[in-house]
Amino acid sequence: MSSQHVALQVLSSQRLWQRLETLSTFTDPERPWTRRAFSPRFIASRQWLTEQMQQAGLSVRIDSGGNLIGRLEGKQPHAKAIMTGSHSDTVFDGGRYDGIIGVLAGIEVAKALHDSGEQLDHPFEVVDFLSEEPSDFGVSCVGSRAMVGALSADMLAQRAPAGGTLAEAIALVGGAPDKLTVPLYQTGDLHAFVELHIEQGPVLERQQIPIGVVTDLVGIRRFRVMVTGQPDHSGTTPMTHRKDALVGAAMLIQATYHKASQMNSDQRYVVSTVGYLSVTPNSSNAVPGKVELMLEIRSNDAEVLVQYGEQLFAEVQPALQALGLGLQAESVSYGKPTQFTPQVVDVIEHSAKALGYDSLRLPSGAGHDAVYLAAIAPAGMVFIPCLNGRSHCPEEAIKLDELEAGLKVLMHSILAVDQQTFPDDR
Repeated sequence: MSSQHVALQVLSSQRLWQRLETLSTFTDPERPWTRRAFSPRFIASRQWLTEQMQQAGLSVRIDSGGNLIGRLEGKQPHAKAIMTGSHSDTVFDGGRYDGIIGVLAGIEVAKALHDSGEQLDHPFEVVDFLSEEPSDFGVSCVGSRAMVGALSADMLAQRAPAGGTLAEAIALVGGAPDKLTVPLYQTGDLHAFVELHIEQGPVLERQQIPIGVVTDLVGIRRFRVMVTGQPDHSGTTPMTHRKDALVGAAMLIQATYHKASQMNSDQRYVVSTVGYLSVTPNSSNAVPGKVELMLEIRSNDAEVLVQYGEQLFAEVQPALQALGLGLQAESVSYGKPTQFTPQVVDVIEHSAKALGYDSLRLPSGAGHDAVYLAAIAPAGMVFIPCLNGRSHCPEEAIKLDELEAGLKVLMHSILAVDQQTFPDDR
């Protein structure tokens, strides 16, 4: 039996499942499963993750971007590292498997390598990327952006509604934001990046296919939008005299819904969402004078992401002006569409076949830290099904056999990538 088979045999999906159950307990009990980046529960879960990494034989550090990184040395200590991982933060009332299976599966792969006595040629790094989900600062993929130098000074200066900047929050979790003026990893510093994740959609489950081989990721752009009117008494202000900011916000929301629906096609994926609103004054007997909202656009067409916001705001401006309302918008984040490395995509597909699993090549409409890692290294992703395609909700669920399939394909892919030579290798 080859050394690769020994390491595969030591993998334990049961041990991985137990870690999933434990990490899920770090949640707001009133809003499962909520573990927001930078929160006390998030910081406590990071301490637990540190212990799990150490028990798996990994040396652990937090980099300047606030990423928690465990490292297992390879036979060639000066070789470029193979990296895996995902994120442990959640959206409000989110799912318990989104993100964390990628982190914990990486720890399990390290544990299997360590316990089997086997060693990759390349060093192996497992990462819990900081704040993959949109943070209270309006920025997502904070840690992976920091890794590749895509976390701008403007982003670091963004403030949360409760006060404080993103830079201050990164320092709170052990990062060093003053060192983020340059990329933490340059192009060519990593041998490859492979991430395991739930699909967050219904395709694999509906077709009863256990493994998704991700070919590309949509780009994501977010705008902070402020609709301004005039706060007044709700009972004494006639309808003809109102400057109701919430009415204007509703018009914008309806406009973006119809615009994205019309632009979407089989050849061009376009979705738009307003999932956050802050109304001032937020009172039943007051006309809203100001509404802040976050507008998100996702597409695999880069031109859509560039033009969509400007077009939408121009379209709704006349109707808002007719109501005496103002509109201000600023772009707070922008991630371009990403194609994964064909060679890594092939490796994942071949790994699934070698292990006896059917697979399907498919794109992802969700954003992932892999978007930023793919900018500097050969990269790919493994998907497993989730119940009814549901994600970012408490009903998010997976099955143990599906998790086991994903874990084995991840490890087989890492073992195969370890033996691959990529064009940028030197």
